Parts: sequence; structure tokens; C-alpha cells
Amino acid sequence: DLEKEQLKTLKKVVKHFENGLPLEDIAQINKILNLCAEKTHEQEAFTEPLCELIKLFGLPFQKRKSSDEVNYTSAVSQSIAQLGYLMSVPSSQVKIQICKCIVSFYNTKPPGKLLPGYQPASANYKIQMAELGGLAETLFLSLELVENQFTEKLWVLKALQHLSTSGVNCKLMMKAQAASKLCLCLNGVDPSGQLVFRSSDILWNLLENTSKEEFVNQLSSLECVQALQEVFVDLLMHGFRNCDHQLRNDLLVIASLLAENPAAPMIESGFAKLLIVLATFAEVKLRNPFVKGFKLTYSCEDFEMKKLLFNVVGVLSKNPAAVHLLGENHVMPALLYYVKPNQKPGFPDWSAAQYEELQLHAISVLASVAPVLVDKYLSCQANTLLLVFLEWCVGQEPFFGQGNSFHGTGGRGNKLAQMRYSLRALRSVVSLYNDAVHTNFCDQGAISQLLDILQYAANKSKEKDDAILLEIQADILFILSVLCDSDLSRKEFFSREGIGILIPFFKMDPMKLCSGLGHTCLLFSALDCLWSCVIGCCSAEDSFIEKQGIFLLMDLLALKEKKLCSIILSILIEFCDNSKTTLHISTWRGKRDQTAANLLIQLWREEELDLGVRRDQYGRIVDIKKPIATSFQKEQKVIPLPANCPSFAIMEMSESIRAKIYSLFCKLGFENLPGLPAKDCVTLAIIQRYLDFKIGEIWSEICAEVKEEFRPVTADEEALKIISKVSEDTAKTVVAVQNEVLESQHHYEIREEEKTYNKLQAMHTQRESIKKSWENFLSRTSNYETLKVRNLMEKNI
Repeated sequence: DLEKEQLKTLKKVVKHFENGLPLEDIAQINKILNLCAEKTHEQEAFTEPLCELIKLFGLPFQKRKSSDEVNYTSAVSQSIAQLGYLMSVPSSQVKIQICKCIVSFYNTKPPGKLLPGYQPASANYKIQMAELGGLAETLFLSLELVENQFTEKLWVLKALQHLSTSGVNCKLMMKAQAASKLCLCLNGVDPSGQLVFRSSDILWNLLENTSKEEFVNQLSSLECVQALQEVFVDLLMHGFRNCDHQLRNDLLVIASLLAENPAAPMIESGFAKLLIVLATFAEVKLRNPFVKGFKLTYSCEDFEMKKLLFNVVGVLSKNPAAVHLLGENHVMPALLYYVKPNQKPGFPDWSAAQYEELQLHAISVLASVAPVLVDKYLSCQANTLLLVFLEWCVGQEPFFGQGNSFHGTGGRGNKLAQMRYSLRALRSVVSLYNDAVHTNFCDQGAISQLLDILQYAANKSKEKDDAILLEIQADILFILSVLCDSDLSRKEFFSREGIGILIPFFKMDPMKLCSGLGHTCLLFSALDCLWSCVIGCCSAEDSFIEKQGIFLLMDLLALKEKKLCSIILSILIEFCDNSKTTLHISTWRGKRDQTAANLLIQLWREEELDLGVRRDQYGRIVDIKKPIATSFQKEQKVIPLPANCPSFAIMEMSESIRAKIYSLFCKLGFENLPGLPAKDCVTLAIIQRYLDFKIGEIWSEICAEVKEEFRPVTADEEALKIISKVSEDTAKTVVAVQNEVLESQHHYEIREEEKTYNKLQAMHTQRESIKKSWENFLSRTSNYETLKVRNLMEKNI
């Protein structure tokens, strides 16, 4: 009779709590639940009461006080976690009931009748306790227990679907290798069709709520990739519903993430080849057993799949192991299929907007694929196709771009998006510095055409500043720089039209450099183009100088922009090989009649201030032993370096602009520089001996390294001392020159002060003389007594 009494008592317990569980009673209910679960192993009669007890956890929890939720956190979280362990009970009814209970956590219904003095717990309280107790991990591990029980497996996946909406639960599941195990479930027996949908939904939640790297790593086994491929192919060939096509695309996104991981066996499994063939078969029209029986329906889902496949091709182009697959499966002609003018508003397969989006996407992918398939690029005459396409882009033929997609940004009602991505594709190939590509490109008149497009974009940019137009101009300037860099004939050809187009870029409003649209990048591209396309060709240099180009460079240098100073100084040094340049630099005058020498000295002082070089208030040398050392150099310890490794003193020359300023002064000369005050002359004395100081610095580093490693012989030690003394003597000489300059300035100021004082004194004497003369005049013309005497004299006369 004991079993009957126990069953009777369990029914009473269930009846008592039919409206909800008080939080303080959950721990005891959990104990009863565990005892009941133990009984079910021997007595099946306890299965039904166990299910009824589990149902209680699906009812609303009730609390007497607001603090109960916090006070009973531990007990409640452990009790909810226990539901996951109860999945080991060998009863399908119990397992399904547990899953239903967990699902009910997310279907919050208003509580019915409340116990007297109680109020319902927070709506998300159970979900929070499930996270705290680690229910998701336990439940996922129980998936192995129902591997061969299809109905129970679906219920477990349904519960995991709800649990995986939380980031905390997803992390717990990932600890149990959830991504890889779920991927292996995808190709299991599935008469209902729900297994794949539920598993893929959980995979998406894991991807969104956890680390992408960890997710991809778990899926990067050969078994997972093959399972993913099998399900994808099945949905591709036999999926006819809209939801099948959507799921196919979801799996394709996961496949593209796997393709980004070189460790994933996408190539070994044949999945990569399948995706490449799918991406190209509609364009190249070649029969392939991989896609036998597949027909593109041109629906929205197939359109999305097409874009995803293009994306996979772009990802695979970064993997050297996949390059041969791209070449074998006609990727280049498939992408070039889209490099043609849009001749009519509609197409037999895609709508105008869809075709434009695919076109821009294909040309974007071409920029990634072309550099790794150069031979295919040349054999398909891609340069010719792109140049013809660019000619259409600047033509007057009416075209109304939709500009709906990511790649179509800024292209609504114009052809700028097409021009932008075509130039990107050309830039990616040209930047390989492949002579065959360059020759093929230039033989078709590319330089002249690019200059026309550059002028077109520059004119458009005057109407309205636009980031895309600025990018187009920067790309063209870069392409021209690469083409003309080491070819004198191309430089000469560029100089005929290019100089006039290039000059306006150096007249850019300085305020635009801070706009954030890309003017700074454009200016750098223009300077790079000047260096590559003009310098080294005498006729081009002369043309640039005649068009006041040196003055424009000096105006830019006068802005004192840190990012610009280094490259402008380098260009000016290169230009100084032309005899006309130094005259133009010397003639230049900036604001307030500033000279070039004064500007260069100001830049030197600002650079030394940034580098932390010690100088006194007059700009004189303070540290005789290290006259030009930076604060960073002084902080460095002695580190013996190999002969082929540059020391700190050498590296500093390449990183700062002081060496360039010194080089430019060597071209201009250190004497007879007009308009320099004494402070500038003090700094100029340091600049003049910069090379001597730098040599001394290097010898100082050599001495320190030698003494760190071993003790030199007497003769070498004497030689090192003499070298160090020479460097110090040079610094002392410079200090003497600086003192002499300052003393001369002081004497000059005293003389000027004396002159000013004498001038003031003379002015004061003159004023006194004028005052006396005026008073005398007044007395003679206005004083009555004086006038009486004067009248008397006149009468006497």
C-alpha cells in the first residue's frame, strides 16, 4: 500500500500548487522531483506524477516579498538546472514534458489565481535562473541520449532554439561543442523536414551571440563541411518551397564564413568547387555535372544566392590553394560578362535594379580575383573591356542607376558606381607592377583616357563635393603613378595634358582637408602622381615649374600639416636637381612676406619641439655631447645590433623631417638668405652642421656598443676618444657662432635704441624750438604792450 499512498500524496502536492509554485517551496519540490525520478527506474507508475511535477515548473513562480527573487536565487537556479539532468530518465514522456516546460519559460502568460499574500515573479525570472544554472549546456549534452528517438530529438532542439536566443546560453552551449555537433545533425534522417530548420536556427543564434572565430573553428572539420555540403545540395536540387530556398541561403552564408578560414577543408571536400561552378554556370553556359538538373528561377531568393556565391568567390580568391579552382572553372569570363554597358532598362532574367546590383558586385569581386589570375585576365582582354566600359561611364548616353545596393551607393541617376568599381578593378591589377599588364594597358591609350576621366571627375567635383568622386580621382592618380613611375616616354606623354589637370589639386582649399570626405587622400594621391609622373622628366618638370607649381608646393608646405610636410619636402629635394627650382623657392613669399628659409627653419624648430630636443630660450645647444638627440634616443639603453640592422640614430633620420630640411638647405645654400632674424640664424647654425652632429651620434652609439661587448685596445680607445672630442668641439664651435650671432644682435639692438633715442631727442628739441617761435609770433601779433611800442616806433619813423 506504500506505493499507492505515495502516488496519492503526489497528486495532492500537484493539486495544491496547480496555480503556481512559491519560491520558498521550490527547493522541497525539487527534492520530491528527484525522489520520484529515482522511483521511475523501477516503477513506471511514478512516470505520470513525475510529468505532473515537471509541469509545475512551467507554471508562474510566486513570491511573498520583493526580495524573495534574490534570496532564493541559488535554490531556484539549481532546481531549474536539475530539469536538464532529468533528461536521463528513460521515459519519452518525461523528456518531452521537460522540453515543453522549458519552452513555456518563453511563453509568458498572465498568472491566474494567486495564493493569498503572494504576487507573481518577474516575467524573465525563470529565463535568468536557467542561464545562471547552466540549463542550456546540460540540455544540449542530453541530445546524445535521444539520438535515435526522432520525436524527442525535435523537442530538445525546439527547447534549445528558445534557450539559444540568449548570449549566456550560447556561450554555455559552445563549451559543449554545440556548433560542430549540430552541423553533424543537419544531414540526419528527417521525415518531417523540421530537423534541418531547427538545427540551422540554433546555429544562427550561436553565430550571432558568440565569437565568430570560435564558431568557424568548430565547423572546420571535414565531417562538418561534408554534412553542410550534403544538406546544401539537397536543398538546392530538391527544395521547392520558399522556406527551403531561404534555408539554402542561410547555409550558404555559413559556408562563406568557413571559406574565410584557410584551415577549413572547403577545397578537399569539393564544396569550394561546387560553389564556384554555381557562381559561374549561368554566365559561361558550360555543362557541368555539379549543376546538372539545377535551374535558376530568378526569384528573390535565387538573386540573394547569386550575390552570396559572388561573395564566396571573392573570399576564395584570398586563399592561394583555391586559385587553380578559380582558373579552371571560368571565373574570369563569368565576371567579365557583366563588364558591359547597360543597354536597356530591363533584362530577360533579372530586373534592371537586380542586374545593376549583380553587375557592381561582379566588378567588385573582379578587383579581388584579377590579381591572382593575371594570365586569365590578359587572355580575356579584360583591360580592353574595362576601358570600353569606362568610356561608356563618361559618355552622354542616358542611364538612370538605381543605387539601391551597398555597391550602388551614390550611383542613383548616374554611372558613378560603375566607374568607381571599374577603376578599383584596374587599380588592383596595375598595382601588381606587372610589365605585361602595363604594356597591354598603355598600348590601348589608357593614359589619355584616364586623364579625360580625371578631368570629368574633377569638373563634377566642382559642382558638389562627393566622397565617391574624390575616391575615383584618387584611384586614377594612383594608376597613373604606377604606369609612369619608371617609364620616361609615358612621363613625357603624361606631361602634354596631365600637368594642367594636376595643378588644380595643389590649389585645394586647406579647410577641405579636415572635411573627412577624402580630400586628404586625394591630395596625397596627387603628390604621389607628381613624384611618379613628373619628376625625372625634364620637359615635364619645366612645364610644372612654368605653371607656378613650386609656388603651390611651398604654399602647401606653409600650412605646416605634419602629414604633408615630409612628402612635400622630399618632392622639393627631387625637384632641386632642376636648376630653375632653387630660384623659384628663393623667390617664393608667403604670408607677411615670409621667405622659404624662414619657413624651413620654423618647421625645424617645431620638429625638434615634438621630438623633445633640448634647446634654451634662444634656441642654442644645451647638451654639448648630444646636440641633436631626441628624448626617445636618450631614454634608450645600449642594445648591440647586427651590422645590417639600423641603429636609433639612423632610424631617426628616416622618421623625422630634419634630414630633409638639411638636404633642401644644401641645395639652397646657407649663406645670403634674406629676411632671417637672429633667432633663425641661431637655428640655421645647427642645421648647417646637422650631418656632422649625426655622424657624431652614430660614433657615440658605436662607442657605447663596443664598451658594452668588450674593452677596446688602447689605440682604438684613443681613436674613439678623439672622434668623440671632434663631435664635442663641433658643438662648441656652433655654440660660439650662436653666441656671436646673439651678441651681434644685442649690439645691433643697442645701436638701434641709441638711434631711436637721438631721434626722439632731436624731435623734442625741434618741438621746443617751434614752441618758442610760436610764442614769439604770438607776442608780436597779439600782445597789447608790444603792439603799443610797435605803433610808437612807426610814428617816430
